[in-house]
Amino acid sequence: MGRRFALTFPGEPGTHAEQDVVVVEDTGTTGPGGHPVYADASGIVRAEINEQGAVRMLASGGHQTPRTPMHAEPLP
Repeated sequence: MGRRFALTFPGEPGTHAEQDVVVVEDTGTTGPGGHPVYADASGIVRAEINEQGAVRMLASGGHQTPRTPMHAEPLP
């Protein structure tokens, strides 16, 4: 536990919106692929991140279609 990542998401398609950066922290649980699950402080953004930094977004509620981040940067 204690590991954190900054997930960078693209701006809204068709706009000049800036990228969104969300910090997620290890939840101490594992996802469907057997890798650690990370979540933001609200618990809405949830992601399974493997050792190579590949991200699988996980829905945190019904009717949610999570966007895939462009980048996952490990944080100290």
